[in-house]
Amino acid sequence: MFKPLPLYIGLRYTRAKRRNHFISFIALTSILGIALSVTVLITVLSVMNGFDEQIKERVLVMARQISLTGENTQLRDWRPLEQQLSHQSFVQGVAPYVDGQGMLTEGGVTQPVIVTGIDPQQEKTVSDMSDKFVDGSLDALTPGSFNVLLGEKLALYLGVSTGDKINLFIPQASITPAGISPRFKRFTVAGIFKVGNGFGFDSQVALINLQDAQRLFQLGQRVSGLRLKIHDLYQASQLTAELSKTFPDLYVTDWTSQYGSLFSAISLEKTMMAVILLLLVAIASFNLVSTLVMVVTEKRADIAILRTLGATPQTILHIFMIQGFTIGLLGTLLGLIFGLLLASNVTYLVKTIEHLFHVQLLSANVYYVDFLPSRIDPTDVISICSIALLMSFLAALYPARQAMKTQPAEALRYE
Repeated sequence: MFKPLPLYIGLRYTRAKRRNHFISFIALTSILGIALSVTVLITVLSVMNGFDEQIKERVLVMARQISLTGENTQLRDWRPLEQQLSHQSFVQGVAPYVDGQGMLTEGGVTQPVIVTGIDPQQEKTVSDMSDKFVDGSLDALTPGSFNVLLGEKLALYLGVSTGDKINLFIPQASITPAGISPRFKRFTVAGIFKVGNGFGFDSQVALINLQDAQRLFQLGQRVSGLRLKIHDLYQASQLTAELSKTFPDLYVTDWTSQYGSLFSAISLEKTMMAVILLLLVAIASFNLVSTLVMVVTEKRADIAILRTLGATPQTILHIFMIQGFTIGLLGTLLGLIFGLLLASNVTYLVKTIEHLFHVQLLSANVYYVDFLPSRIDPTDVISICSIALLMSFLAALYPARQAMKTQPAEALRYE
């Protein structure tokens, strides 16, 4: 098979002669150095993507992507508004809600909660809440049943389970012949959900039926607001601004106003981590420079002979550029393979370590999750491999230019 001369010699120089294995050894260390750097970078960024995905999943189950409310956090004629919003191209679902403060008591235990009234069927169009139940379901919230759905931590704290009765007090007073007394209603626990730790949803939220909430808070047909689910989550801020102009009498908010700083911090942390770990690739590239410099020094006589046989300086340059790029390519491919394998199995590996040594490396109270998540992003993988190849190419430039400048007479003087 025909091979161009620079390609043939460059690939041949990647291996050493039988009498000198040192050159092949340092070439191998350069390959392994690049491979290790790429492996670490892919794994760490995949873990950061996994944390970002898990936190978003927990937050956006309960957090409203976009919400609209009126004066005094109430909407009066909300059904025409609901119809108008549901026909917008960017809206995937619309659901009314009622928000209020309350206090749950049972067996002498008291816990303040956020009481949220929802329509079970419409709620399914704006959230994935129906997939988060340990016991029961959203369908248990039928009108007039006065059922309540509690978070797992809240139910555990109050010592209740499905079927138990519980008192819900609200900060409104009722006037009776005996005087003023706080308003309360006895509810039945119809289900328990588990969203995840870190944001208080499982310990501070109680869900009831929308109509029950309207009766409880004496709202009549009014609601607190409308909740929207949009097709592109990251257009929430832009769409909020547009809706504010369209409905100037309404107060429009989105999830970024409450949780945007958290995700910005995660994004910044991922970026800084990537920059720091790219220094590992740079260090491996410096190792490649030293490897090629040693190869050029060892091959000075060969370079001189090639020049006397008619090889141009550009041919010599291409030979060592090909050698350096080959080392970088092999290292990048190995790093890609090992990085994808490690990133795909890091969750299982950490669980195995925790099981073998009886330790908990991750606490949900600190990291929001009790396992090491991982999500491989093809864009990150392509970027990492491209940068590694680019650095390898740049690292080969200096040694290749030094080889190109070799003078045949000077190199052969002492041979």
